[in-house]
Amino acid sequence: MRPTAALTPLVALVLASTALTACGGGSGSDPDTVKVSFKQSTDNSVKVMDTYLADIRQQFEKAHPGKKVELVPIKAPDSEYYTKLQQMLRSPKTAPDLVYEDTFLINSDITSGYLKPLDPYLAKWPDWDRFIDTAKAAAKGEDGKTYGVPDGTDTRGLWFNKDIFAKAGLPADWQPRTWDDVLTAARTIKKKVPDVIPLNVYTGKPVGEAATMQTFEMLLYGTNDGRTDPLYDKNAKKWIAGGQGFEDALAFVETVYEEKLGPDVSDALDPNVMTRVRGEWLPQGKLAIALDGSWLPQDWLPGSGHEWPEWSKTLGLAAMPTQNGQAPGKVSMSGGWTWSIPAKAGNPDLAFEFIKTMQTRANAQKWYVANSGIAVREDVAEDPAYVDAQPGIKFFTDLVATTHYRPAYPAYPKVSTAVQEAMEGVTTGDTSVEEATSAYTDALKDATDDQVVER
Repeated sequence: MRPTAALTPLVALVLASTALTACGGGSGSDPDTVKVSFKQSTDNSVKVMDTYLADIRQQFEKAHPGKKVELVPIKAPDSEYYTKLQQMLRSPKTAPDLVYEDTFLINSDITSGYLKPLDPYLAKWPDWDRFIDTAKAAAKGEDGKTYGVPDGTDTRGLWFNKDIFAKAGLPADWQPRTWDDVLTAARTIKKKVPDVIPLNVYTGKPVGEAATMQTFEMLLYGTNDGRTDPLYDKNAKKWIAGGQGFEDALAFVETVYEEKLGPDVSDALDPNVMTRVRGEWLPQGKLAIALDGSWLPQDWLPGSGHEWPEWSKTLGLAAMPTQNGQAPGKVSMSGGWTWSIPAKAGNPDLAFEFIKTMQTRANAQKWYVANSGIAVREDVAEDPAYVDAQPGIKFFTDLVATTHYRPAYPAYPKVSTAVQEAMEGVTTGDTSVEEATSAYTDALKDATDDQVVER
């Protein structure tokens, strides 16, 4: 998951001033040009999105004579991207025609009135019936309208180095059944292969949403029966205060760092730790187990700038188990991004035509494979050519059956920040699990106007 971090008012102000010039003259300045804004990787060697959109632009302009596509990349870390994008969406002078929205924040932008409902377009687009319902739901507002077309989803699991496992006497087909199995493997590695990091789980505010979703929620959603949401009560429409499951998830994180099973705390709280995991620790054999996402291989494929052709032989994959092995036995979290049309876009009809070009079956499949994404079109997910295109695709696609989506309502970003603060406290040892849980519940009440239920 791409991370999110809180910004200081000064940083936000600086970003706002740069964002106002990011789109040139705004989307409505030329009725024959569709302006497409997207998140460009901060790693200059990673051009997956740039290459894909350049191909789509060529297809679109060929199919629509006289029409042009202007690509408007925003090169920034995730948290800065969100801020810049929201500043651009506020005015018709700066709003592009099409924007790349993280499902993490889409409801905030919907509530702010920044996005246009797409239902009139979707009703006339036969391909919309091919998209899976859970992916469609991720782009829906509380008003029941749809504000984005998903371009894929993701799932999460345990990546492990089979060479390190062999040195530690652990099996190459490792499939832990409980949290204790994961910690036991990490302890074994610490003892028998002491020069590597046994286990990485993202934590704390510096990595933002990656800590919340890729670690904490992967744990929290494995503490219950898999049927009820441990974070948000949909029936009561209230957030759930920190309880036993919350404490157990925090205790797992505390154990990893207290027993030095993870990286040094200073490294764990480095905002660039995700880049180090993908570009250094895993490829260089410095990390044994990583709780991470399905998208990692996009950094290792030919042409990525960080080619690692041996990754599929070196790394094994295991599902993250539930706490005590209770049904359904494994857990995953899913997110993803959508293409949305700003409410103040000058050329919304042309923008949706561009979406349709991106989301043909062939182009969608090309994108899923290029960015190591998980298909949200049923016809692609069932295609053997997609399933066999890259090692690991079938494993992560199969996790969709037991995955969970965040309750990404408008208050969620504040809830997520409260989770990160609790995690950081137990990671550094500054607060106990009980103290961190209590502080989370207090912050939750403030973030949600006391819309909290005890469990």
